[in-house]
Amino acid sequence: MFCRQAALEITARYCSRELDQYGQCVTAKPESWQRDCHHLKMSIAQCTSSHPIIRQIRQTCAEPFEAFEECLRQNEASAGKCAEQVRRFLQCAEQVPPQHPPTAMQTQPLPAS
Repeated sequence: MFCRQAALEITARYCSRELDQYGQCVTAKPESWQRDCHHLKMSIAQCTSSHPIIRQIRQTCAEPFEAFEECLRQNEASAGKCAEQVRRFLQCAEQVPPQHPPTAMQTQPLPAS
């Protein structure tokens, strides 16, 4: 549960458009959502695997995430014991600075003198 909660928080923050579209599709098609909304589910997966911030979080916060996963393995019956590891991972993720595209000043060549 905690792993899904942490993943959902990060996904909701950085892939909210894809998550919203999927949720709307599921709500609109209660009988056939698994088939009709599959492409939107895949767009969430694509976002989470390619979003620069999420990729940076995976790299920067690998250690607290691995500690969290290890805690889950050791406490399969009571994942609630891993709340501190979840907190550390989410705290790390929140500290990852957003990556900004280069500004026009950075990308323009200097004039020849």
